[in-house]
Amino acid sequence: MIALIQRVSQASVVVDGATIGAIGPGLMALVCTERGDTEKQADALLNKMLGYRVFTDEAGKMNRSVTDIAGGLLLVPQFTLAADTNSGTRPSFTPAAPPDIGKQLFDYFVAQARSKHAQSAEVQTGQFGADMKVSLTNDGPVTFWLQIKPDTKPDIK
Repeated sequence: MIALIQRVSQASVVVDGATIGAIGPGLMALVCTERGDTEKQADALLNKMLGYRVFTDEAGKMNRSVTDIAGGLLLVPQFTLAADTNSGTRPSFTPAAPPDIGKQLFDYFVAQARSKHAQSAEVQTGQFGADMKVSLTNDGPVTFWLQIKPDTKPDIK
């Protein structure tokens, strides 16, 4: 699984003209499921994301996690993060999980995030499969790529 996380002062997702998710200070994460991912990868990625120290402490060092600051989470499904861009001028999306598995694991990821993080902060989401308009103010800018690879690489045909 992949998450492209950005430290934000605010972020939101709009679908069909309506805001469906919005947060103040926290992390906006584009989340992608790859072929071969399971709940094991989802759990590992979530734990890494919640504990990743990208917020500053009193000394100005990145020493605090989104959990430490009780920051919001905006989780947005984004299958294009799995694109194979190694050849040609058009990306291939075969490394991404099929939509049904991708949705299942994204929903699991969101449920786990709400279970582990919602006590201290808000967890909002985008909508799987929708045409979303994502807006954010990247604070820093601070952006990191987090990836938990499947235990074995499946055959891609």
